[in-house]
Amino acid sequence: MSRILTVAAGQLGPLQRADSRTVAVQRMIRLLERAKARGVELVVFPELALTTFFPRHYHADIAEADHWFETAMPSPEVAPLFAAARRLGVGFHLGYAELLHERAADASPRIRHFNTAILVNPEGDILLKYRKIHLPGHAEFDPRRAVQHLEKRYFEVGDLGFPVVRAPLGRLDGVNFGMMICNDRRWPESWRVLGLQSVEMVLLGYNTPSLNFSNAGFEAPHLRVLHSHLSVQAGAYQNACFAVATAKAGVEDGCELIGHSIIVNPQGEIIAQATSWDDELITADCDLDACTLGRTSVFAFDRHRRPEAYDRITSQTGAVAPPVWRRT
Repeated sequence: MSRILTVAAGQLGPLQRADSRTVAVQRMIRLLERAKARGVELVVFPELALTTFFPRHYHADIAEADHWFETAMPSPEVAPLFAAARRLGVGFHLGYAELLHERAADASPRIRHFNTAILVNPEGDILLKYRKIHLPGHAEFDPRRAVQHLEKRYFEVGDLGFPVVRAPLGRLDGVNFGMMICNDRRWPESWRVLGLQSVEMVLLGYNTPSLNFSNAGFEAPHLRVLHSHLSVQAGAYQNACFAVATAKAGVEDGCELIGHSIIVNPQGEIIAQATSWDDELITADCDLDACTLGRTSVFAFDRHRRPEAYDRITSQTGAVAPPVWRRT
């Protein structure tokens, strides 16, 4: 019998700086209701789904940005989303900014900030948590940029690695779930670490602008979509898994986001794609048995991987120049 999980990417249109969390939550609840009507068992919402993409806004005092973060999950403002999931019997993935109050090794208080995502079942249990590892952008205000990208200012590098969990969802007694966030999708190492844990479905949210504001060179806007899709398709194919990649879309705080949310199968095919810049639900029936072909043939890791040749991947960060050929 096929192992089918019906999933959806719950794309969100723009969330403006003035929009409250209640606005975001009510929009997500409407998508959950639409998902229930279509027989969907899991909805994947975007990165930082509760607020505007605030790292584009500079705060000289970093603490002034703390109001964008959640100190509990669910918070009172997010609790209605959990309640709707229980009422509808639909699981969800949610990206948000997480603020932790902890004690350092010397017992002094410290505050930590992460770009976080969670997987929640219909009963409200958090099945898996992930904190973004590949933080793009910069840490200080850059006067050359028309739009800032201050993830390195507001977030720490994630400290949970790339975990995979086998958990029941929908009609299935176990699915191997993994997660990543936005820029993680561009790094093949992210996918391979999940693939080495037999991941069957990767859930990821993103907020990607249509223009590259780094001033490092021109990148045509259509290539922003191509590169996003290429990364997800290659990762799914090379690790024989499904992927649900969900965006925010449209003009948010004057910055255009690419949208183009997709669901990809283990052959690297796009099997569903958003076509609007607004709240949109795209769905697919994912037969998880389709993961078997790739991981028992071309990507049978136990038979074909050669980790003894991959030392550079974990021992080196920046690229180095190769030796110069000389006649001997």
